[in-house]
Amino acid sequence: MSADPTQVLAFETDCHIFDGCGFPAPGLHSFLFEPLWGDGDSNVYFNKTMLLALLGSIIIVGFFWAAFRKPKVVPGKLQMVAETGYDFIRRGVVYETIGKKEGEKYVPLVVSLFFFVWMMNLWSVIPLAQFPVTSIIAYPLVLALIVYVLWVSLTFKRHGFVGFFKNVTGYDKSLGAVLPLAMLIEFFSNLLVRPFTHAVRLFANMFAGHTLLLLFTIASWYLLNGVGIAYAGVSFIMTIVMTAFELFIQALQAYVFVLLTCTYIQGALAEHH
Repeated sequence: MSADPTQVLAFETDCHIFDGCGFPAPGLHSFLFEPLWGDGDSNVYFNKTMLLALLGSIIIVGFFWAAFRKPKVVPGKLQMVAETGYDFIRRGVVYETIGKKEGEKYVPLVVSLFFFVWMMNLWSVIPLAQFPVTSIIAYPLVLALIVYVLWVSLTFKRHGFVGFFKNVTGYDKSLGAVLPLAMLIEFFSNLLVRPFTHAVRLFANMFAGHTLLLLFTIASWYLLNGVGIAYAGVSFIMTIVMTAFELFIQALQAYVFVLLTCTYIQGALAEHH
């Protein structure tokens, strides 16, 4: 199943209310795109979401390269913006969660994750793109797996096998008789549920947000006929409101993703008592 790559908003432009056609509601087809290159049947292809991910990466790298290639003591506008963003994540997320001494080495990773996730989310409201890359589960899942592998390796490195076992099971002998049950729950929660929820939290918010934007955008056009024009105006206002709200959610979800990342790293480095 695939969608026409030119069908950016996934609806028929000649379909209006009172024209005898049903409302073209958004669905899973709105998240599927024909390959721009390659053969989708052989799983070797390059589609719109891959292009947006590649362009987003180039934009982020280009932005920071341009901002810091010739750093000045008195920063220019571009350097100031880049430093503000970098310092916000370093001090407001990494230092506050992990601590300055332990966290400094993880700042580049966390900053990269934040701006990458934010850029992938922002594609949703950028003209012509109009699609959040993170609404495809594969992208947040890979990012969550990177964090998961880092967390597991750090825990092993810092605490050894026994310490790792105690860390992931929440071992606390003061729990008494309920200790085995508590350890089992913590084990499955940390090793199986954690990477899943880390990915799904980002994916679900972007998927739902894009669906709502599509819904109001399509409705604005669909109602643009006869007396439906009045309702189309209301739907268009809601589209603007939802776009503004989505901008907030996009930044918030990027922040939450890296905040959880730092929380996991901090948990891996913390001494178990």
